[in-house]
Amino acid sequence: MESSPKESMRPSTGSSPSPLFVDTWGWLVLEDRRHPAHLPVVQLRRQHSDSGGLLVTTDYVLDEMVTRLFARRPFTEAEAFCSQVFQAGKVGLLRIEPITPERFEKAYGLRLRYRDKPRISFTDLTSFAVMRELGVRRALTGDAHFRQVHLGFQTLP
Repeated sequence: MESSPKESMRPSTGSSPSPLFVDTWGWLVLEDRRHPAHLPVVQLRRQHSDSGGLLVTTDYVLDEMVTRLFARRPFTEAEAFCSQVFQAGKVGLLRIEPITPERFEKAYGLRLRYRDKPRISFTDLTSFAVMRELGVRRALTGDAHFRQVHLGFQTLP
């Protein structure tokens, strides 16, 4: 019997770390060797993967990543990095979660709930909805919104 998405994302009792959500910020820092956080983020991602941890992201996050990379990098650099990310999804190192109509609706509910935080992007809200659904608590992001919503998310690095 196949497990539900939420059940399959729960931390195991073994030595594998809990899943790590990669936000747009995380992808952009992994790609940008000049960013001050590049080395710590690369090391964190490597340690997580080496210990058998799963990386998780959404198609909305990847939409933002692709848009920003192709706008600010030479085409061949942006294409090479995006290809690596998509290949990680194909080989099972990265789980790319789609924003379904149900998840979109949950994110919109969060938009209404956080009326006092109008600067939270809708992509972030969809990320929060997915993370809550799957029980993912840790996010590779420099985005303070992940902490400001008080949903129990831990931001790394």
